[in-house]
Amino acid sequence: MMKMLLKNLLLNPIAFLLLTTAVYAQPELAFDTDEPPTMEKLTSVKERFTYGVRYGFLNLGEVEVITTPDTTYDGMEVIHLRTVMKSNHRIPFVGKREVHYQSFSKFTDEWPYSFVFWRDDLHDEDYERIKIEFDRDQEQVFFYERGESQDTLALEDPASGGDVIFLFARMFAGTDHSYELPVYIENEKGAVKAINFPAIEKRSYEAFPEPIDTYYSEGISNVEGPFGFTGEFKAWFATDHLRIPVEAHVRIIFGNVKVQLKEYERYESY
Repeated sequence: MMKMLLKNLLLNPIAFLLLTTAVYAQPELAFDTDEPPTMEKLTSVKERFTYGVRYGFLNLGEVEVITTPDTTYDGMEVIHLRTVMKSNHRIPFVGKREVHYQSFSKFTDEWPYSFVFWRDDLHDEDYERIKIEFDRDQEQVFFYERGESQDTLALEDPASGGDVIFLFARMFAGTDHSYELPVYIENEKGAVKAINFPAIEKRSYEAFPEPIDTYYSEGISNVEGPFGFTGEFKAWFATDHLRIPVEAHVRIIFGNVKVQLKEYERYESY
């Protein structure tokens, strides 16, 4: 899922703003656990991830991902997933940009179910520039841009704006299972498909003092747009009990963009 953020970061660089009152604790990680996490475990923790984004030697900026499970939306308990991007303002002709992607979703033991997904461009004070509503009573997906209706598509569950793959993919990391997730973005429906591998590989990250064991995954997406990219991708996950996403590669027109974990904090409530 991290790769789904990267193409948009290069083409439309952005910044992040982290405003949260949650109390996070630096986690003690137990690696090489045999079983991947259940959705119950993933949605019982608050997490904050900071990723560095690079294109070759060029530092494009940072991506911040915050998951907050104890949120209420329309009278329901949901998980609030927020992804905030920060551009490197030193890149010529780019400047400082700040874009937030957010969603409210609910998760069963097997699938995520999104209710709303939206994008705020803070650098332009352009709030809810894009909004997607998933209406399961009418079985339709409604697309809006700056408050104006754009399109309507039939809803196929599990439906989302693409960001929930950040949680969903972790349920398969370290297994030999594949998955496919329908994604609605940019007034169209697409899919993200991936296969996973149980082999363990040592890799180094700024977030950890020593090299860690990781699992590898690869896949393909036919979705284009903000939380989407078209083409193949690669991902690595820590072998800990929550399968932390630690690295992603996505191929764009100019080559490979890499995202690597710089900081990780977690507060466990279970």
